[in-house]
Amino acid sequence: MKQRKTITLSMILYELRNVTGNPFVHIFGVGMPVMMVILITRISIMEIPDASAIKTVSTNVFLGIGALIPMATILMGYSVRQAQDLEKGIPERLYLFGIKNHITICNRVISEMIFMTAALIIYFLVGYFAIDLEAPVFSGMIWYLLCLYIFSMLCFILGHAIASLAKKFSITYCVVMLVYFACMIFGGMMGINYDNMPAAMQAVAKLLPVTYFNRDFYSLWTGEKYNFVPMVQSYLFFGAVSGILLFVALRKERKSKPVHFAAAGN
Repeated sequence: MKQRKTITLSMILYELRNVTGNPFVHIFGVGMPVMMVILITRISIMEIPDASAIKTVSTNVFLGIGALIPMATILMGYSVRQAQDLEKGIPERLYLFGIKNHITICNRVISEMIFMTAALIIYFLVGYFAIDLEAPVFSGMIWYLLCLYIFSMLCFILGHAIASLAKKFSITYCVVMLVYFACMIFGGMMGINYDNMPAAMQAVAKLLPVTYFNRDFYSLWTGEKYNFVPMVQSYLFFGAVSGILLFVALRKERKSKPVHFAAAGN
């Protein structure tokens, strides 16, 4: 009888080693946000004659670019690693050793969140020492982190769905890169802010949670009154799209599972 494997510290550490061994998460999830926030704030400050507005601009840039961390470390990093594993038949091999798919996913969720937390700590340290930021109210900090982690879970669901549907590294990498840069463009991180976008682009931007990190989170950060309805609607839309794609991927996987396992057994 096979021994049923569960979530253990050793398995989480194993998955964490796999995460840290992925160069994509270091380049796009740690290095790129840090480099962008320093460069953009420096350029923005040079163009601001009013010294009192420097903290406001710097904080807005810092909060917006922070949303790149879950998109890079989880949406991009996890999905391409999952696609590589699917190409190599690793889930089927783990199943033969009694490690079911949902256990592997739970271990990976925990390891991804640990790595993302470390990336956020580095990002906040850079912000504290290298950028002149507005001090947040306690509730503002909590809201920011809570929304980031919820967004991270949605990115995990979307990344898993894309990888499961594509099942190839090349296709998965192409799709998630398109999603990554689309979020940056519509989220106002590529030189065009929300107010300067055409109406059609604004309609798309409203549906993306990343837009609100870049546009509205300064109000929450500083304790101002804020209407949560548009942001919540964007999370619901993003979550619905991710959930539908995951449902389709799981249905497809369930139909093909007997074939894969038979092949793995041989």
